[in-house]
Amino acid sequence: MGLTTPPSPDVSVSRTAPEQRNQGVHSRRGGLEAFWAKAWNERLHHASVTLLNLTKEKTTGKLPCVSVAGDARDLSGFRDGEFDFCFSNSVIEHVGTLADQSRMASEISRVAKGYFVQTPYRYFVIEPHYQFPAWQFLPLWLRTALHQRFNLGYVPAEKDYLTARIGVESVRLLSLREYRALFPDAIIRREKIGPLVKSLGAIRKMSQFGAG
Repeated sequence: MGLTTPPSPDVSVSRTAPEQRNQGVHSRRGGLEAFWAKAWNERLHHASVTLLNLTKEKTTGKLPCVSVAGDARDLSGFRDGEFDFCFSNSVIEHVGTLADQSRMASEISRVAKGYFVQTPYRYFVIEPHYQFPAWQFLPLWLRTALHQRFNLGYVPAEKDYLTARIGVESVRLLSLREYRALFPDAIIRREKIGPLVKSLGAIRKMSQFGAG
């Protein structure tokens, strides 16, 4: 996740130069300096980026990126509205239960004036991590057994039962109804492949911060 200033998973945070305001928080790939190196352009000239991950990531010093260790569910080290923008890509489905996801959403809404939070859609036909049709709807015991025996998608096989089960339970995909409830002041965009919704994006403009 990333936060920018004038924005358990992996998180990145970015800030602007001291005379400007904060911009946001970022996650997953956004929590790596290499991600920002590819995305950097003149529009980000005055920005700085704070990269928030479960463990501190190395930075080269070539970009105004600061790496910190933290948890997207608890951003108590940051003030309300400290950042202009938060960017989180495919993180919220990894933070735990719906209660954990709610805490992450609330923290993002608190510390960032605007945000973009993306997540895979629960009802897409192919689960994006294990890349298995309707994986998320299979019984837990069956998913665990498959995970123990096969390399699936981006996930290598894990022979140990307990580790495999924990891995399977670590992903909780969200429905459209849940996403709207988590981000009530955001516009929810649906990314599609043909007629099928693949992922969801919650977007709040900076101008909406504190409005109602």
